[in-house]
Amino acid sequence: MSDLSPRIALVTGASQGIGRACALALAAQGAHVALAARTLSKLEEVAAEITALGGTAHAFALDVSDETSIKSCAKAVQEHFGRVEILVNNAGITRDMLTLRMKRSDWDEVLGTNLTGAFLLTQACMQSMLKQRWGRVINITSVVGEVGAAGQANYAASKAGLIGLTKSLARELASRTITVNAVAPGYIETAMTAVLTDAQRAAMTQHIPLARAGTDADIAHAVAFLASEGASYITGHTLDVNGGMYMG
Repeated sequence: MSDLSPRIALVTGASQGIGRACALALAAQGAHVALAARTLSKLEEVAAEITALGGTAHAFALDVSDETSIKSCAKAVQEHFGRVEILVNNAGITRDMLTLRMKRSDWDEVLGTNLTGAFLLTQACMQSMLKQRWGRVINITSVVGEVGAAGQANYAASKAGLIGLTKSLARELASRTITVNAVAPGYIETAMTAVLTDAQRAAMTQHIPLARAGTDADIAHAVAFLASEGASYITGHTLDVNGGMYMG
């Protein structure tokens, strides 16, 4: 029997990239996975992929920028699976612009999606974990939240906020055997980074000691570890998965 069988995991932004990879990795370890994102058709493709590999998954519509959607999704997942034990807050957006020109709407949208959305969904799933006296909350932050980035004040603030949220929740929930950790990716090849030019990619790679971009699987392996019993004595921690790009 796999390490995470028969735990119930909810992964946001699971239709592609890091979220999809996390869902696949958790399912491979025996977890039953609730896949959440805005586009159900893409989620159903991931669910079919997991099912074909012998796992269990179900798709749920979720817009993490909308509180009503968050509450509805959390309720639907718990009605379908009975509980939520592992929550991966992965969904996120960017609206890059130098601060001087950044619109208030771009600030609000990024903070609302990346940080407030994670807070609200954790809150909506927390009672299930408290009742069982066991849980894992894993927040996908970013190296940008640790070192900052020109043109990404909103994104960096949201990801730094996730680190603070992680530490605070870890202290609040430790007495119920619920761990809360973050994973901070560096430069990862995903749909979000596909807009970069070859010159930008080369410049980024020059600052990575391991001399390569990361993959979504690199992040998924870290998430699966933090969800496992092997990580039961780790909480309030930010695990940097960046090839040495940042050594905090």
